[in-house]
Amino acid sequence: MNNSPIGVFDSGVGGLTVVREIIRELPEESIVYFGDTARVPYGSKSRETVTKYSRQIVRFLRSREVKAIVIACNTASAYALHEVAHDIDIPVIGVIEPGAKAADKVTQNGRIGIIATEGTVRSGTYEKVLKQINPNLKVFLKACPLFVPLVEEGWRYDSVTYEVADRYLNDIMMYDIDTLVLGCTHYPLIRRIIQKVAGDGVTLVNPAYETAKELAGVLYDNGIMAEQSVPEYRFYVSDSVKKFSSFAESILPCDVGHVERVNMEYNQGD
Repeated sequence: MNNSPIGVFDSGVGGLTVVREIIRELPEESIVYFGDTARVPYGSKSRETVTKYSRQIVRFLRSREVKAIVIACNTASAYALHEVAHDIDIPVIGVIEPGAKAADKVTQNGRIGIIATEGTVRSGTYEKVLKQINPNLKVFLKACPLFVPLVEEGWRYDSVTYEVADRYLNDIMMYDIDTLVLGCTHYPLIRRIIQKVAGDGVTLVNPAYETAKELAGVLYDNGIMAEQSVPEYRFYVSDSVKKFSSFAESILPCDVGHVERVNMEYNQGD
């Protein structure tokens, strides 16, 4: 089982930021990634729908004999983590708790901003977790729904994306935050723009990096770290293979190789 792969899933390409950090942190681990590109974004969907999709994907990943699952989606982590973890007998981690822990460590004035999808903001999960860590923190949330489609469209450095970021962040910067959590795995892909708008006085927290570190600890604690030296990476999507492959090749430090399309509704049901 130690050499079995790690399952990672997201609503689209954003979860590749988590895969990138896992490859860097755990270079011997194999990975099976699923991007639900046909049903992106998750942030505007209901808790019931996101939980249904997450369970479908987890069943698919289990059929690939994964030894642990990373929910590389903040919305799915907020809505479905506990339900999914209850359903299966392998470790499951999300991206919210690792990101919240990191934000608490780096803030100097105790004023933390969270930018995320509408679903993640609506869930209140980030605020709840941060308050559990440190009741004295002041948490300010801002939904940024246009960031996901802009990233999926490939407009990572476009002037339109800068203008959208400027309008979104103007609302949250007025609270004198010194820390900003990128509360959606798509957002690190436009980190440069977000940092430029936020300014050098604001520390950006990337939960993808923190999640990879958390995963390393979970694998070690469960005695299931890989014993091989040549990892395998497999990628699955629910829509366009070509678009995903091109995007993945541009951000991952590995050869993406074969990408396979899977019809989740047909194969998985509910």
